[in-house]
Amino acid sequence: MQFTLTEEQEMTRIAARDFAQKELLPGVIERDEKQIFPAEQIKKLGALGFLGMMTDPQYGGGGMDTISYVLVMEELSKIDASTSVVVSVNNSLVCFALEKYGTEEQKQKYLVPLARGEKIGAFCLSEPGSGSDATRQQTTAIDQGDYYLLNGTKNWITNGGTASTYLVFAQSDPSRGHKGINAFIVEKGMEGFSIGPKENKMGIRASDTHSLHFSDVKVPKANRLGEEGAGFHYAMKTLEGGRIGIAAQALGIASGAFELAATYVKQRQAFGKPLSDHQAIRFKLADMATGIEAARLLCLKAASLKDQGKSYKTAGSMAKLFASEVAMAVTVEAVQIHGGYGYVKEYHVERLMRDAKITQIYEGTSEIQKIIISREILK
Repeated sequence: MQFTLTEEQEMTRIAARDFAQKELLPGVIERDEKQIFPAEQIKKLGALGFLGMMTDPQYGGGGMDTISYVLVMEELSKIDASTSVVVSVNNSLVCFALEKYGTEEQKQKYLVPLARGEKIGAFCLSEPGSGSDATRQQTTAIDQGDYYLLNGTKNWITNGGTASTYLVFAQSDPSRGHKGINAFIVEKGMEGFSIGPKENKMGIRASDTHSLHFSDVKVPKANRLGEEGAGFHYAMKTLEGGRIGIAAQALGIASGAFELAATYVKQRQAFGKPLSDHQAIRFKLADMATGIEAARLLCLKAASLKDQGKSYKTAGSMAKLFASEVAMAVTVEAVQIHGGYGYVKEYHVERLMRDAKITQIYEGTSEIQKIIISREILK
């Protein structure tokens, strides 16, 4: 694995950092407090090519590598994880699945506008009774000849209200268990498809999270993604890459909190000298920096393996597990270092702490990552 970034990768990182500082930082506290979806910022990210970074250029994407994607996710997440999660879902879940498993017609119709940033996608797997255990899909899609009849509910769907294209996983043959699950492309506006109220979340509050409801939605046969009964396999393979994105998001949240804390301790005086001169503070910063660097290396390793076409399942889960734990630990320490100021919104670290928690939950909880890692180790 190369530890030195290429010129193109460094330019991509700088572009993402500049965008975060100029476009995301202004108004980030208000968007969080009032749950305002960053529509204008997402539109600009699409124009810059950040919503289809890894998609082949022939389908409107940037054709970039996964390392570049990790760099972008880290820089955006330092400032606004609510925006970065939109980038993550569109890139590593929706565009990836459509490019890998879709037909040419599906790619032209759905993937191209998603990769260009003209539309936003959503990945619909979780349900009220099946979060981490995706084999227990209660949403059904029954074959009716020319179409499937889709019924059920999906929970915790990022981009749920703003997406135009939804990848929906549903059970078509309960007798076959997870081998009876299919994946479907559902469009907003299809009859019988409705969107529930926006969730009032602890963190990533500006992101658009909803429940989705399907009542006798007629999904054309042409909208089934890939082979009959392969939906669960597609979902699991897609989530392997998704975990790299969430690991990078966690890394960015931790890095953002660390940068704020490192700046604060140089400015704040306590007992006649800057906080940065106190050994207790220096030890905290050393631990934070070490954890962040280790998380970054795990993220880059997983990304590098993916770019080389090698198995990245274990590496992705390790990166997601460790980076999310680092994000939680570092943001808590950042609040502590800021003292009372860390508890108010103006200093940003309390928001980063709230945002960090979700990285331990979505794309599979920390416990699920440990199951995956241990299973691969014991093979």
